[in-house]
Amino acid sequence: MMTALATVSAVTTQSDGFEVELSCEQKTSCSSCASQKSCGTGIVSKAVGSKALNWTLQTNKLVKIGQIVEIGFPERSLILSAMVVYIVPLVAMILGAVIGQWWLAPLFSGGEGVIIASSALFVGLGMMVAKRLARTLEAQSGQDVVLVRVLGEPIS
Repeated sequence: MMTALATVSAVTTQSDGFEVELSCEQKTSCSSCASQKSCGTGIVSKAVGSKALNWTLQTNKLVKIGQIVEIGFPERSLILSAMVVYIVPLVAMILGAVIGQWWLAPLFSGGEGVIIASSALFVGLGMMVAKRLARTLEAQSGQDVVLVRVLGEPIS
């Protein structure tokens, strides 16, 4: 089980415990890297900014808004999401190249330009499919989040 720190953003009393809304800021390691100014990934991460992830979970532990908690979620969901995001567009690109080579290039009497255009089109379609699948997986993994422990009040 993977763990992360999250901040309690809302607490609702339920008949069987509490419904807790959590917020966790996604952080990259780029801020501590020595070559962040010359690295493409560091430049992109600065331009995009940070993303906050939100979860809702049920618990019997009493927590207050603003407290820091440790949450856990299964590795399976993270690995499956990563596979979808990387493999679906790659397979789509290969499929687009094959279709372009064997069907579109002979049909239009074209060369490599047709194959490249077909691959690019299929990569775009693959990215759209991967995005939808990733949203579905994210919604499912949100149900698997558990409260590991309450750490306390945030440091001001």
